[in-house]
Amino acid sequence: MRQVLSVDSIHTFYGNIHALQGISLEVNEGEIVTLIGGNGAGKSTTLNTICGVVHAREGQVVFEGEDITTLPSHDIVLKGITQSPEGRRIFARLSVLENLTLGAYTRRDRAEFKRNLELVFELFPRLKERQTQFGGTLSGGEQQMLAIGRAMMAQPRLLLLDEPSMGLAPILVQEIFTIIDRLNREGTTILLVEQNAQIALSISDRGYVLQAGQIVLTGSGQELLTNPMVREAYLGEL
Repeated sequence: MRQVLSVDSIHTFYGNIHALQGISLEVNEGEIVTLIGGNGAGKSTTLNTICGVVHAREGQVVFEGEDITTLPSHDIVLKGITQSPEGRRIFARLSVLENLTLGAYTRRDRAEFKRNLELVFELFPRLKERQTQFGGTLSGGEQQMLAIGRAMMAQPRLLLLDEPSMGLAPILVQEIFTIIDRLNREGTTILLVEQNAQIALSISDRGYVLQAGQIVLTGSGQELLTNPMVREAYLGEL
């Protein structure tokens, strides 16, 4: 299996706060890999370090054999990594279609843009119905669909998803994860941060457990689902 992403012993700081303390992980082509952990464990910081929002002070991030550790985020998007960030962060005063168009700013081929847009509308038919609406008028679930769709418009080879189920009703959580699973089965490699460990690990090939900026456990999705520590700490079981 071809390795797409390798994160090797990265240390990331926010000022004097040592947020990531030597994290190493890998993502292979075609996988869903999930990061779980409590608040402040370093999950979002890991994604932000990979996509260049912050930079590691030590260690290395390698994507498809190329060192991207110090590249700015816009260059990393051009390399093939896009992120759907925590909190969605759509453009509330732009239409659905305008939000999606901004996600495709790296694409110059109009035919390719049209194909990507048709794919997003196939995955998210509600976005097609609401393409002229302002993003801020959408429901929370629809805004999450828009955030993922916008990231998909860049045709990523690695999609980073940060807390896609946050704030959603259970029925919408299931819908979002059905779509994530379909994206993966159709060829998108995914690195996922998710508070709902049960549903995330159930569709994941592998997972990593973070605590206080360090990886403390790794295994297949099913191995982590049956691990006593994971079941007690993250699945609410005693």
